[in-house]
Amino acid sequence: MNARLSSSMGHRQRGVTMMGLLLWAIVIAFLGYIVVRTLPTMNEYATIKRSVEKIVANPPPTVPEIRAAFEKQKQVEYSIESITSKDLVVTKENESVVISFAYDKEIPIAGPVYLLIKYEGRAVSPRMK
Repeated sequence: MNARLSSSMGHRQRGVTMMGLLLWAIVIAFLGYIVVRTLPTMNEYATIKRSVEKIVANPPPTVPEIRAAFEKQKQVEYSIESITSKDLVVTKENESVVISFAYDKEIPIAGPVYLLIKYEGRAVSPRMK
């Protein structure tokens, strides 16, 4: 019996302490909170990008018509709130129509703390022959 007691005292126990577990839980919960807060803005960006790519695939002949097409897409895609058709930059490069956009999104975290995400996108039409 004495031999068993002395051999078990020589081994150190391993594992996570209660404080360590609590710290990891706080870190994971905070990261989850950030993900939940940013997912809607990432979804909005993907919707804007898809809408612009849809317009540029078969672009209208004039800039006002491109802007009107975006406004129609905006009415269909209710999640687009951060930009308007006036925020689109429409240019022409090598016989291709290029539509680009950029905007900032502030996400409130806690009190005066915000997360700033800068979104920008660009879509180029296929070359006209």
